[in-house]
Formats: sequence, structure tokens, C-alpha cells
Amino acid sequence: MEQLSKDCIDCFFKSTLCRDLSSEEFNSLFELAKQNTYRKGEVIFKQGMKTNHLVFLTQGIVKFVYDDNGKDLIVTIDKAQTLLGLANILNEDVNLFSIIAIEDCRGCIIDINKFKQLLLNNRQFMLEIMGVSTQLFRKSILNFISIAHKQSNGRIADILIYLSEAIYQSRTFSLTLSRQELAAFAGCSKELIIHTLRNFDTDGIIRVSGKKIEILELERLNKISKLG
Repeated sequence: MEQLSKDCIDCFFKSTLCRDLSSEEFNSLFELAKQNTYRKGEVIFKQGMKTNHLVFLTQGIVKFVYDDNGKDLIVTIDKAQTLLGLANILNEDVNLFSIIAIEDCRGCIIDINKFKQLLLNNRQFMLEIMGVSTQLFRKSILNFISIAHKQSNGRIADILIYLSEAIYQSRTFSLTLSRQELAAFAGCSKELIIHTLRNFDTDGIIRVSGKKIEILELERLNKISKLG
């Protein structure tokens, strides 16, 4: 781990996270923060373990994984810049699920007790953080709804749209997720993921070349998503 640099201070202040903190409040948090790097596949938070920190993700993509009796389900996927570990604040500092790096990541480790103190002392900051937390749970809930009520075509269409719009922000992207991770996200088998992607490719909806995916017909993909 290493101390934060001037660039990190600027990054923090520019982010939504700290816009409602005074310089004094931020400095009290900043003095305890450190930078850390996480390699692809590294566990940042482990489900069921108690933790004393949060991580402000400044670089990379992560997956939120729930272990259901040995079966991993990807609850959601998120990317920098975002705050990881917020759910722990309301859960006695115990991780509700594991958060794992999908690719090499970088983040700032924040003392959870100091963070809680700032939440209690700054109402606007608390409201802002509650908004960030609500967005995370909204993503998770929508994914569970998709898994519960849609056929595999609809679920996989949902995931492709989500990855395109929320994670890679492009209709052409190189997947940092494996086919197995896509299956865990969609709640289906790896074989079904491969079969469905091949069918979407054959039908001219997407173009698949290894890990590269290009969405050719977004309207058709949206229609599959809605029909489920």
C-alpha cells in the first residue's frame, strides 16, 4: 500500500463522493487513506468476513458475488469510479457478498469508522452516499428480477445491454468477463451462454470474435430483452 498522491486528492474532490465534504472533513478522511492495487481475480471483500474499511475504486471493473451453498451468483458488476463496501455499514461491518476484481484494479482504502463519523456529522454527505448505495441495490434487484422472470435469451440480452451501456460505454467492447462469469451473471449454464451468443451472432444481432462483441442491432436486442 502507499500514501495517496496529489492526483488522488483531485480525483476525490472531483468525484460525487466528496463534493459535500468541507476541506477539513475530507482531510480527516484523506489522512487515513491509502492506495492499493488488486490483481485480476483478487478478492477485495470476502462474503461473511468482518471488515474495517471501504474501497473507493479508481480504476478497473469488479463483480459482486453471492455464494449460495457453494454456487456462485454474480449479483451485479460495477466499474470505477465507485465506492465498494457500502452495504457493510448497515450490516455490522460484515460483508454481505464478495467483491472480486474482474481485471487489474486500483483503489483507495478508507477507514470505515471515520467514514461513519462523517456521515453522522454531515447530513448532505449522508444523503449523497445513500443515493450511491441505492443505485447499487437497484442494479442487483433488476438483475434478480431478470433472472426470475425472463427466459435465457432475455437475460443474456439484458446483460449485453448493461455491459454496453453501463460498463464499457460502447456498442463494441472486449469482454473482461469469461463465459463462465457471464453464466453466473445470467443464472444459467456456460453452454447456454455460448449457444445464445452464437445464435445472436448468426441472426445478425451482434458480432462475436473471441472476447470482442459488437452490438449491431440494438433495437432487436432491446426487443428480446422486453419479451424475455
